[in-house]
Amino acid sequence: MTRRKKTRSLADKVTIRTGKRKDYKKWRHENPDQVTSSRRFTQKKRQQRKLQAARKLARQEQGASIAIHPESTSTSSEERDE
Repeated sequence: MTRRKKTRSLADKVTIRTGKRKDYKKWRHENPDQVTSSRRFTQKKRQQRKLQAARKLARQEQGASIAIHPESTSTSSEERDE
């Protein structure tokens, strides 16, 4: 007896009506309240969002130190006008 290959695909696990993929897609479309994301997917997405937020914060902190209009240039421009 051979072992079944492990799969993450829902198409093999679904046994609604004929078990065909299009039947499952149709059922999922008609019953959105019964369909939820897997725990693995939600944890992965939550982790990705945390990483994204951390990177964004790091970029913002890095950009805050740059002086766009330093005071030294404003005095030199006044000297040029004279």
